[in-house]
Amino acid sequence: MSDGAAIDRFLEMMAAERGAARNTLAAYRRDLEQAAEWIKGPIADADVAALRRLMADYQSLAASSAARKLSALRQFFAFLLDEGDRADNPALDIARPTTRRPLPRILTHEHVERLFAQAEEDAAGEAPPARAVRMLLLLELLYGSGLRASELVALPRRAIAGEREYLIVRGKGDKERLVPLSDRARGALDRWVPLLAYGSLWLFPSGKSHVSRVRLFQMLRDLAARAGIDPIAVSPHVLRHAFATHLLEGGADLRALQLMLGHADIATTEIYTHVDSRRLVELVNRRHPLAHMDARPESPDVDVAAPSA
Repeated sequence: MSDGAAIDRFLEMMAAERGAARNTLAAYRRDLEQAAEWIKGPIADADVAALRRLMADYQSLAASSAARKLSALRQFFAFLLDEGDRADNPALDIARPTTRRPLPRILTHEHVERLFAQAEEDAAGEAPPARAVRMLLLLELLYGSGLRASELVALPRRAIAGEREYLIVRGKGDKERLVPLSDRARGALDRWVPLLAYGSLWLFPSGKSHVSRVRLFQMLRDLAARAGIDPIAVSPHVLRHAFATHLLEGGADLRALQLMLGHADIATTEIYTHVDSRRLVELVNRRHPLAHMDARPESPDVDVAAPSA
């Protein structure tokens, strides 16, 4: 069986059984086809020695990139093992490159307040520009619901559900989840919906489709500049991080936050706990039973009489 056929079968399985997204499948294909080129032989027949040479070549890459490529290899060989095309998974004998997950950039509460003040000023008045009302809603949903940029711009008009209490969001892996709408977001939504063109399929239409992620990025940085904030420090993803971080600071449950963010693994959500360390120390000092126990006076020395014989 050729590498091409084996890779195609593997990707079909990933799509059908694991619901892998299109971008994920494309990344797997690139990684596996590149590995086949570097090995200079059928990748499906590669042994541990060949994979170790391959990983040595990957040393010039960032550790996170090399780790991703190794993950693709492990899953590919696991598939071949399950299919009976191999008797082993040689990638399991390869040490995973050490990676350190970067801490997310976040905005302060003051920065967020300045962004909203500017957006609200732009959208004030009896007949504000439609683009200003749209920007206010986009900001409310980025910071108030923690949506990914790709999820936000691609929201269909029918995503509004439950008396406008929730949005139905289609996220990674084509999985749907319900995201609660704040009162503020519902208010901005009520202002925006009447401005939508009749029959529009998208909540944020543009031309024949919807607003692009690039355009969202540009609009947000333009808003930041007008609010007196360094535009480089602001992006849709940074606002998503701010949503998660500030919720945790307010006492949100990590599991609930995982559901709202659409993380498949709670370990991904736990990255946000780094900003909460100071609050956790304060919580222990304030709420732990030891914090409410008075220091007990030292007991006087007492001579204990020896028991009688």
